[in-house]
Amino acid sequence: MSIMVGEAMLVSFAGLIFRSMEHANIWQISFYRGLVLIGTISLILFLQYYTKIFSHIFRIGLPGFIAGTLMAVAQLCYIESMTHTTIANTVFTMSAIPFITAALARIFLKEKLRRATMVTMAIAASGIYIMIAEGLKIGSLYGILMAAAAAFSFSCFAVIVRQHRGINMLPVLLISGLVNSIVGLILLDNNFTISTNDLMLCILWGALIQSLGFFLFILAAQSLVAAELTLFMLLEFSLGPIWVWLGVGEMPTQDTLIGGALVLFSVSLLTFNELRGDAPNTTQR
Repeated sequence: MSIMVGEAMLVSFAGLIFRSMEHANIWQISFYRGLVLIGTISLILFLQYYTKIFSHIFRIGLPGFIAGTLMAVAQLCYIESMTHTTIANTVFTMSAIPFITAALARIFLKEKLRRATMVTMAIAASGIYIMIAEGLKIGSLYGILMAAAAAFSFSCFAVIVRQHRGINMLPVLLISGLVNSIVGLILLDNNFTISTNDLMLCILWGALIQSLGFFLFILAAQSLVAAELTLFMLLEFSLGPIWVWLGVGEMPTQDTLIGGALVLFSVSLLTFNELRGDAPNTTQR
């Protein structure tokens, strides 16, 4: 649990890091962050497996490649969302990930949805509707839709990981970093120059927030049940807007707070219901 608290608090700073960028565009961020991600994960895998590193990378196969690509799409959409709407809108919309994952698992893995899951999904949907309506008013609907696309992509990634849970999926981040770097390289239009501040933030994001955060998540997942992991994901989504508010003064709107509260309440409801052991787990990041 201590590891997951640390992971959630660590990842929750991603929004503040993005808002602290001076001039770097999303393609420059994707390029440099992707390179740092590749280097850091390669080092972690080398320390884990030494000369057997390549056999463990290739072990993820086609499912791992697809999962890594989906994670890269989620990351790109996540950055695009933060560019066009508030951090609060982004993270609260993405907090619907457990419900989207449950729905996809029902379709592709034939996992049944419990009544409690369906009720909480309805509550979360109402919260997201409020934020989308608010986004229409302030012209940030595109940003919310990008957050929804990020949530859907990550949920697809989660379903693949669940289906192939016997494989160490850490090398998936290599695919994610590679896709991010290639997309950034193609679209940054040979504009590699960024400030020292932005470069250091990209390194911090790739090496610490993403690499170490995902590594800690995998480590904690060996001991905690899915419901407990979902509970700590709430900490990540809840803290993100607070750091941005305190760091750069980006105040969430009232509709965003109401919609986000409904989403967080629905996730909490499902999580505590699972923690009581009323039914088998149906959500997993």
